[in-house]
Amino acid sequence: MPVQLPFTAFLNHYLAGVANAVLALFHVHVKYPQAPIDNIFAMEIAVALVLLLFFVAVRMTLSVEKPTPVQHVAEMLHGLVSDQAESIIGHGYERFVPYVTVVFIFILLCNVIGLIPGFITPTGKPWVPLGLAALTFLYYQYQGIRANGFGYIKQFLGPIWWIAPLMLPIEIISHLARVLSLTVRLYANMFASDMVILVFFSLIPILGSVPFLALHLGVSIIQAVVFMLLTLIYLSQAVSHEH
Repeated sequence: MPVQLPFTAFLNHYLAGVANAVLALFHVHVKYPQAPIDNIFAMEIAVALVLLLFFVAVRMTLSVEKPTPVQHVAEMLHGLVSDQAESIIGHGYERFVPYVTVVFIFILLCNVIGLIPGFITPTGKPWVPLGLAALTFLYYQYQGIRANGFGYIKQFLGPIWWIAPLMLPIEIISHLARVLSLTVRLYANMFASDMVILVFFSLIPILGSVPFLALHLGVSIIQAVVFMLLTLIYLSQAVSHEH
């Protein structure tokens, strides 16, 4: 049986039966029924729980006269995403802010959770960024269809009708490449950052590795912001009426 992190072992101890029952509904049978939840999925659950608690705390302590530190953090994050969305998308940006904000915070927490002893970085595995990229791909395609209806197909056909047979496959490949781009950029940077920390922790004392921990934190923030900005750019292109 693979090595389990403490939080993973805790989840498997109490939720293994539930996880196996859910997997059985999809005819999926795991190799180790006593540990159906792996470390990466456990990390994602931990991040999701932190997000849920954060949003609940913000909602319960919301105040105009006496805002709490949690509310200040929420307002700062909301303002960051809103400002970028307004500058990139323009009119009607408001309806995209909730999704982009949640994705931004989720990726940021997934990136930095590996700095906590007993946890690992889920975005350092390719399937986590791939899932986020695929979800973003489906989201902006849906928003493009919602905003433009059948006219959204014009984005894939080019400006002149007679080059449409050439432009259609190129545009389809281009859009699918966005999934690969989002995935590889996030995964490669977080994997490399984890490897740097691992190497230097094995070579020098803990205090000597502090700069590399700070570097990991910086990379984590930058990659979350880059993913957010690219999501907003793709949304802007999808909902634009000037095809």
